[in-house]
Amino acid sequence: MIVVGLTGSIGMGKSTSAAMLRRMGVPVHDSDAAVHRLLARGGAAVAPIDQAFPGVVKDGAVDRQALGRIVFADPARLRQLEAIVHPLVRRSSRAFLQRQRRRRVPIIVLDIPLLYEKGNERYCHQVIVVTAPPFLQRQRVMRRRGMTEEKFRGTLAQQTPDAEKRRRADWVVPTGLGRSFTWHRLAAVMQQVRSSIGAMRCPADRKRPHA
Repeated sequence: MIVVGLTGSIGMGKSTSAAMLRRMGVPVHDSDAAVHRLLARGGAAVAPIDQAFPGVVKDGAVDRQALGRIVFADPARLRQLEAIVHPLVRRSSRAFLQRQRRRRVPIIVLDIPLLYEKGNERYCHQVIVVTAPPFLQRQRVMRRRGMTEEKFRGTLAQQTPDAEKRRRADWVVPTGLGRSFTWHRLAAVMQQVRSSIGAMRCPADRKRPHA
């Protein structure tokens, strides 16, 4: 089974690309969705977050906005939160991989926003980076509910620059040329990945890069 990482900076079209891959029949594990489940009522992260950040749990679920106000400008507190959440997300990812392996699925995708930032590329045979021009990235992000210029800049500061991600990627997929272009580019990438089945032995053997 080939494991493909999907990543990209905020506003680059990663969620749209992941949805397209699902429509192509490729199983995708969404790390952001896993975090939402972990922070929702009954989620495995609720109790440890409640202990570490008193007052952010309301009606049995983590108030993401309240938590964000605590960790946004405090790197130490952010690392504390990541130490709780990231191992649980990896557990979810491993369970997903095991399920797909039992189904003998040939290719799966791990949708991971901080793939390079946290060294998760080591778990992938190949990596797709989605990208868009800075002006379009900003337009997309600033349309989000509750987004501010400060939050946007703060998020970018925590992410590997787009140029560096593109340099390290196996595949670069532009998302600023229309959905049809993105779809066909992703379909071409998946065809290339399928053709490599049997040639790759482990994630460390990944080839680089493809434009």
